[in-house]
Amino acid sequence: MAQTTSTAPLTARLAESPNDAARRIALTRMKRLAAALLVLMAVIFTVSFALQDRYPWLEYVRAAAEGGMVGAIADWFAVTALFRYPLGLRIPHTNIIANRKDEIGASLGEFVETNFLSESVIRGKLESIGVARRVGAWLSMPANAEKLTGELAVAGQGMLNLLGDDAIKNLIESVAREHLVQPEWGPSLGRVGERLVTSGQQHAAVDLLLDRADGWLRAHPEAFGRVVSQRLPSWLPGFVDKLVDDKAYREVLAFVASARGDRQHPVRRAIDEYLGEVMHDLQYEPAMIQRVETLKAEVLDNAKLREFAADTWEAIKASLTEALVEPRSALRVGIRSTLHDVGERLTTDAALGSRINRWLADTTSYIVANYRHEIAGVITETVERWPAAETAAKIELQVGRDLQFIRINGTVVGALAGLAIFTLAHAVAALF
Repeated sequence: MAQTTSTAPLTARLAESPNDAARRIALTRMKRLAAALLVLMAVIFTVSFALQDRYPWLEYVRAAAEGGMVGAIADWFAVTALFRYPLGLRIPHTNIIANRKDEIGASLGEFVETNFLSESVIRGKLESIGVARRVGAWLSMPANAEKLTGELAVAGQGMLNLLGDDAIKNLIESVAREHLVQPEWGPSLGRVGERLVTSGQQHAAVDLLLDRADGWLRAHPEAFGRVVSQRLPSWLPGFVDKLVDDKAYREVLAFVASARGDRQHPVRRAIDEYLGEVMHDLQYEPAMIQRVETLKAEVLDNAKLREFAADTWEAIKASLTEALVEPRSALRVGIRSTLHDVGERLTTDAALGSRINRWLADTTSYIVANYRHEIAGVITETVERWPAAETAAKIELQVGRDLQFIRINGTVVGALAGLAIFTLAHAVAALF
């Protein structure tokens, strides 16, 4: 009887406070923004994966989108399953707070792991629906490409607003410090310069220098003469100065012409030998290496590096914001055209569609097989701390907006982490 009395108030409908209407509006907005970010990551991933062989820089975009999708999907399922049936499907052990308050901690994680996050179920479903063909048919319609471009622009603006400027500046500064400041410049410059000198790339620069010298001498004979005359004794007659000026001028012109026309000229060989010695010293001479490091420290001190990071991010953010706002900007036109082209390729190129479907199935199966324990554990631990089923709606109204930030942060942090890991891996590989 006592138990009945204690639980009776929980079965009653909870009254709304004056602020609940505003909370409901804010919750709806955050849900839409979180969903838009997930769609953004999925579209970017599909496009970048399909085109990364053609445009290698899209590998970085693909890595960021891949991490963003993983974080977004995991957090979406965790949050939704707490309050209702995902996608309206009456999957057992969902709508958790309302239906299974007494078994939340123990049974939910086990069910999700063994039934919902099953590798065979996920792979079978993905292979049966033909994701690439459906996406391609939808994107190939100009109206859909235009609509999706607008949605991507809105989501992109939202993501830029969500990103903390200080955090991004710190990230740029840390990446620059790790890959630009910390490594020694001398050996790297020496190795690159040695290859250039060995292959004769400096010859073009020497040719340009000699051409400019010849052109200047022919255009300014008086200036050259004054330079020579100023170094002669003042007691010499004027006609001697003139003779010396003319003789020196002709000799210099002849010398430059000879160097321009003879690839084996002594001055050219001397330049080659000097450059070779400099490149060798940059790699193996401690004094030269230290001089380069001192120069680097003067050019890239902490204040200048921080200023560089700030200027870089502010310029990127301003350019992206302007391009996303303007419907006819090159960025939005390019996105719209790319989406349409990708859609046509997905509908006409069966081999490409099969590769994408197979990749999606393999990737999702790998994630499910390796991380289903962690995903189920997050859901179980979260639900065990929450009140009974009767307060599910009220709880969602009170904290649901903040839970949507979990989805958004998971998307953003996952994208940044995927990009950072991929960039770091390529940078390390490039050094070796």
